[in-house]
Amino acid sequence: MQKRAVRWLAAALACAIVAFAGTFVALGDAEAAPAAADTAVVTVGDATFDLGDHDSALEYIGGYADYLGEDEQFAAHLDTALGTVRETIPAYATFLALLPALIAIVLALITKEVYSSLFIGILCGGLIYSNFTLEGTVVHTLQDGFVSSIADSYNIGILIFLVLLGAMVALMNKAGGSKAFGRWTTKHIKSRVGAQLATILLGVLIFIDDYFNCLTVGSVMQPVTDKHNISRAKLSYLIDSTAAPVCIIAPISSWAAAVAGFAKGAGATNGMSLFISAIPYNFYALLTIVMMVFLAVTNFDYGPMKTHEDNAKKGDLFTSNPMAKSVDEIADNPRGRVCDLVVPVIFLIIACVIGMIYSGGFFAGEDFITAFSNSDASVGLVIGSFAAIIFTVVFYLCRRVLTFKDCMDGLPEGFKAMVPAIMILCCAWTLKTMTDSLGAKIFISQLVEHSAGSLRLFLPALIFAIAIGLSFSTGTSWGTFGILIPIVLSVFGAADGSITIIAVSACMAGAVCGDHCSPISDTTIMASAGGQCNHINHVSTQLPYALTVAGVSFASYVIAGFVPNWLIVLPISILLMVGTLCVIRAVTSKKA
Repeated sequence: MQKRAVRWLAAALACAIVAFAGTFVALGDAEAAPAAADTAVVTVGDATFDLGDHDSALEYIGGYADYLGEDEQFAAHLDTALGTVRETIPAYATFLALLPALIAIVLALITKEVYSSLFIGILCGGLIYSNFTLEGTVVHTLQDGFVSSIADSYNIGILIFLVLLGAMVALMNKAGGSKAFGRWTTKHIKSRVGAQLATILLGVLIFIDDYFNCLTVGSVMQPVTDKHNISRAKLSYLIDSTAAPVCIIAPISSWAAAVAGFAKGAGATNGMSLFISAIPYNFYALLTIVMMVFLAVTNFDYGPMKTHEDNAKKGDLFTSNPMAKSVDEIADNPRGRVCDLVVPVIFLIIACVIGMIYSGGFFAGEDFITAFSNSDASVGLVIGSFAAIIFTVVFYLCRRVLTFKDCMDGLPEGFKAMVPAIMILCCAWTLKTMTDSLGAKIFISQLVEHSAGSLRLFLPALIFAIAIGLSFSTGTSWGTFGILIPIVLSVFGAADGSITIIAVSACMAGAVCGDHCSPISDTTIMASAGGQCNHINHVSTQLPYALTVAGVSFASYVIAGFVPNWLIVLPISILLMVGTLCVIRAVTSKKA
């Protein structure tokens, strides 16, 4: 109890010091900021902006990536616009824009308590935005933050998808499908190695969308991993590492469509072609898969994960803060069969694919690839999961494994199981809104632009590091793609095709890496929900693994800057990855 109080006190003190320091920095920036021109009307393309007006200046700044190449006097106009905005928000587009997220992340890692940490980060964002006024803080935090984030149609769709998937898992447990699948896999998968490799394989095969991957792989593989005493932290790591890292190298995925769209919008002739060309240089994603297979085959773990795995071998799957019952603890249904899990899951996959291509206009005449590229994942997953839950209820009623009352009782059970993930997601989205309102993306964008010319050969490694920082502090990969890819293409264009491709790939890899490490990432939260693992346990066990891959990836991008040929660099990076893991294994075994 005393240790916990000391941790909280240290965390509160650190936040107070940073906040006060940040206040003075913000005031200093406000005094140093250039005064806004009385009248500064700028026309870019068909758009006209009055840079002396706050809202118009914000709109101009919001088009940073587009106007960087279109406006010949962009630097001067940007300074004027920033000066106007900083009259109202002194911390806008300064380091302080990242402070709310950093406070939340540090607090979560120190205190091991995620809800209060996220709320404190959100509150700090509201205070900085409103210049420490009570009314402004309350309005920005609640109205502009929580309400607008949760009311967003895309976010609502994801929440509905979560609830419906939770209900499906609850029904599969009630029907005895999970237990039956667990018994079946015990006969066919004989070892911990086999269970982990099977989880990795399923994760790689479900590459359509990271949210869908996390929850589907989790629900299917829990019986398998529980039977072989694999910790929920390890399961969540395998889920998370086959979600975003696989989606970002899969040409047919919602992620490929997003990246291609950002690239095409920034002037790339063919966004999808650029995405495919960048795949061999996506070292973080490729090396994450290498690392997972190495750890599974060698049965090797290090850091906090080793503690969780050692405890799991003794029967404790959670180590601390259990979120759910293990498969062994779930009441068995004697009528349950393997098909009671497999059939609903297969239908879910098919229904979600149909839902996504429907949202992309497939049934309105678009071809499959185009429809998939234009799909809205939120809409498609809601349609697919809604159809799947209806099918599952009818399927179980026809098989007479559950009564109608049992099915209806299972729905709120699934909802309750997803409440922790929903709460964390809502807070994470709100925190992202806070950092966006403070101009975090603009601050990072300026870093990239100012350093691009002088560090050309080191650009891939630099972009990788910056993308990690932005994605880690904001918890979003797609937001990082959206701001950095257009900037890379605007600054370098087609002057050096190989370096540009590598830089774009470094941006994607860094975004996924930061997303993979961040406790406020929606994908990380989904992986915790899919593995039904305590969120902070998942983050703390995954972080050393992600940082190991990040270090090797950074070195690979340094090499790629000088040797822009993936046929040479990729084999070197794989050897570096395996060699690094062998060294860690040798060092940890000596200490043990």
